[in-house]
Amino acid sequence: MQNKNCNVLIVGFGPTGAVLANLLSKYNLSIHVLEKESKVYNLPRAVHFDDEIMRIFKSIGIYEKLIKKTIINKGTKFVDENDNLILDWPRPRQITDNGFYPSYRFHQPDLEKILRKNLALNNNLKIYYNTELIELENKGKVVKAKCINKSTNTSQTIYADYVVGCDGANSFVKKIIGQETIDFGFQEKWAVLDLIMKKNKKNLPDRTIQYCSQNTPTTYCRNVGRRRRWEISLNKNFTEKDILNENKIWNFLSKWVTQNDAIIERKTIYNFKSLIAKKWRKGRIFIAGDAAHLSPPFMGQGMCSGLRDVSNLFWKLAHCCYFGHKEKILETYESERLENVKEYIITTINMGKLLNSIGDPNVSNTVKENQDGSRVMTSIKPPLGPGLGSKSDKLRGHVFPFINLQKSKIQNFDEQFDKELILLSKQELNCTDIKHINVNKYKELLKTFNNLNIKALILRPDRFILSSLENNSDINEFINKSILQMS
Repeated sequence: MQNKNCNVLIVGFGPTGAVLANLLSKYNLSIHVLEKESKVYNLPRAVHFDDEIMRIFKSIGIYEKLIKKTIINKGTKFVDENDNLILDWPRPRQITDNGFYPSYRFHQPDLEKILRKNLALNNNLKIYYNTELIELENKGKVVKAKCINKSTNTSQTIYADYVVGCDGANSFVKKIIGQETIDFGFQEKWAVLDLIMKKNKKNLPDRTIQYCSQNTPTTYCRNVGRRRRWEISLNKNFTEKDILNENKIWNFLSKWVTQNDAIIERKTIYNFKSLIAKKWRKGRIFIAGDAAHLSPPFMGQGMCSGLRDVSNLFWKLAHCCYFGHKEKILETYESERLENVKEYIITTINMGKLLNSIGDPNVSNTVKENQDGSRVMTSIKPPLGPGLGSKSDKLRGHVFPFINLQKSKIQNFDEQFDKELILLSKQELNCTDIKHINVNKYKELLKTFNNLNIKALILRPDRFILSSLENNSDINEFINKSILQMS
């Protein structure tokens, strides 16, 4: 039998891979990471995350450092060519059920540096920079991975319990699992221009504006500090050649800024796609993030979806590392995540159609029409797809709210179930197979229970509800059925 080198091998050390490494670091597991670059790429890419993602960041201990590097996003407005409002998607400065503001702007290099620094004290973590994966194969109870260091041209083989490919849209790991995808049909080339203002310009919008047009659809983003972004649909009015011509770029941007106002930090072309891999797993090999799905950027949910992937997967992998391989648990990763990310992609496509002035303003079922005819959207929060828990349980697969317990040593209640399942009930129980808390001891928990009209809940480490018990049901049977799913 082959000796293993680590419990989990992560391929790719961008936000998805780095968050997975941080989540797994809650356990005493051996983690190896392969990263083909030598350091953090120091230019903008992802610029947005939401309250659900900030809750993940809080759970891995980087909130205090990261919040200083963010701004609160005020929302998005879709306007026509005459700047008339078509659809408003406000992000009110109010704390959500996840315990944070609905929307944040950030600079990706800041996040990546914070994530990596947070791992510095983990002695069970080994990172291979300048290293590329060249072979990958399931070998019974382990995965065999062969990699090569591009600096020294030396190769080595690593054996792991599990491998997770967080290696982006051109994923090597995905090639091993299978290349077939579900294509939702939206594919467009866009130029992305990142600018740094020389000084603050007060007449620029302080939120995202989607300029809807059949001629040249354009997105403007107010980012952190003096950073601003414009995304421009490439067509006969603005071509790939134009992106190479700075005079044409400044001519296009003249509606908003001039060369006296800003410098161009980055310009690139993206081929926006709408794809989901048909297979997210092969044996003990998994994919997550852009390796598993690609979405246009109009909702700012690309990176967010990848972090939801690894938040779903980390505790399942840890459970299998500690208690043995559990096929029933691992097969729920794809089924639970696919339906969730699919809803985000479809909503994003609807926004893209509206942006191209060929779509309906009713981009989701959360759009409401006011008496004056204006339309306002609230954020979608799709539940998990089918997996652990019963389909008949109305609360299963929904997020449990973030709760701060006042006058308690616990305070941040999330910390009570960030590594393992936890049972909450309205009565004292003698439980040996699962951690238990009597909600009657904490008024904030009891209030939540009363609002939900339930007798008991089992929560997962990713903050989703595994199962709930109504007041007239048998609690012992409920506990046994729920725990049986993890065996």
